[in-house]
Amino acid sequence: MGISKTGLGGKDLIALYSLGREQITEILEVAARLKDEQKRGISHPILTGKTLAMIFTKSSTRTRVSFEVAMHQLGGYPLFLSGQELQLGRGETIADTAMVMSRYVDGIMIRTFAHSDVEELAKYAEIPVVNGLTDLNHPCQILADFQTIIEHKGKLEGLKLAYVGDGNNVCHSLLNGCAKVGMNISVATPAGYEPDPRIISLAEADAKASGAVVELTGDPLKAVKDADVIYTDVWASMGQEAEHEERLKIFKSCQVNTELVREAKPDYLFMHCLPAHRGEEVTAEVIDGPNSVVFDEAENRLHAQKAVLALMMG
Repeated sequence: MGISKTGLGGKDLIALYSLGREQITEILEVAARLKDEQKRGISHPILTGKTLAMIFTKSSTRTRVSFEVAMHQLGGYPLFLSGQELQLGRGETIADTAMVMSRYVDGIMIRTFAHSDVEELAKYAEIPVVNGLTDLNHPCQILADFQTIIEHKGKLEGLKLAYVGDGNNVCHSLLNGCAKVGMNISVATPAGYEPDPRIISLAEADAKASGAVVELTGDPLKAVKDADVIYTDVWASMGQEAEHEERLKIFKSCQVNTELVREAKPDYLFMHCLPAHRGEEVTAEVIDGPNSVVFDEAENRLHAQKAVLALMMG
């Protein structure tokens, strides 16, 4: 079924730990090809006549725009559905929603809070389900990140990525993704804000197979030492706004600034999934400086997600 050579056709993308290394490689290779073709004006209507239902219970800029444009460029139709517009908001079960959607559309992308909702949707849907973001994982973001790193470094395996900040969904997917592809990762978080132990266990198991190193520390300087990539995210994610002031104090030592980045390699890349809060998790000098690739990263959400949709729905 489909164009995938690694069995992605008809499958779901719920989390990176559920993909094989060769499947991640295939997504990145297809993303690079589709990006090249798009830049050269070559159309690729792989999903002509197909519809992607896009369910949002969390607001979005990059996820909505990139998936809508992705489906358009692939020749398909994107159908935006907010949580307020669906019967989910009035008590219809996720299982019933999944089974009904399977009769109407060819794939579902969902951006929501509870990771279990995406898992249940995938369980009952007869069509591919793509996780656009949950509180536990953000797989599409990390695929775009990997595409960006390859563009600038030429490889993933053997590099060191330092993540500094909250052990959140982005951190979780970075741990799983780096461990799969053989990239070393060092995560620095304040005490009490470490990544989920289940995610760490999965990453450590994959790291044994790939040869990657997974390091957890409370010291940002240690994490960033000789890093090829420095990555951070907002300190208060969506739904944590009430904790913002408290988190500013707790995460103060995790700010990515000119002093911290001196510990990294001179040609390090600075990455951030955006939106960013300049003066909080990162200073303007860093995010707007010559080592920053945050807008390449944002653009690659489009191309990486096109690859995911083409391989799973094509």
